Amino acid sequence: MFDGDVAGEGYVMELTRVWAHDPALQPRLGDLLGGATETAGLSLRQRAVLVTATASTIRDPYCGLAWGRRLADETSADVAAGLLRGDDAALDPADQALARWARRAAGRPHETTAADVDDLRQAGFDDAQILGITVYVAGRIAFSTVNAALGARPDPELLAAAPPQVRDAVAAYTAAP
Repeated sequence: MFDGDVAGEGYVMELTRVWAHDPALQPRLGDLLGGATETAGLSLRQRAVLVTATASTIRDPYCGLAWGRRLADETSADVAAGLLRGDDAALDPADQALARWARRAAGRPHETTAADVDDLRQAGFDDAQILGITVYVAGRIAFSTVNAALGARPDPELLAAAPPQVRDAVAAYTAAP
């Protein structure tokens, strides 16, 4: 795992140090996330919208920086920072529906309504895709929870690589009471 990080990132990530205690667990979660991605037919941009909205809802700095950067690469740093701050105006309607769903599923899953699900249907997602989207968000929450609970904090390299707008947005929600 460490060799893979060094080859891909140039350093060993904090989250890898957590998951290295049982190297078989992270790929199992990855298989679930991959299956959910396939079922939902999610693009990289859509996954970035889901994870970024989820990360800001659960106040996860690691995923906020990592996926905020990915979303910035797919759109712009201002769009990613806006989403991290809860502003979806720069997103297209389907991505806005994904962001709303991620926030609802991450923040108040027991309060979802048929109207919330219909919002995704109106954005063009069918019921199988909605299941995949929801499993994807829940899997990302599980990944984030393990990392945070076991002490994985954002790597200095990750912080340095994120656009300033993304860093500022993540700092704002992690500093909030």
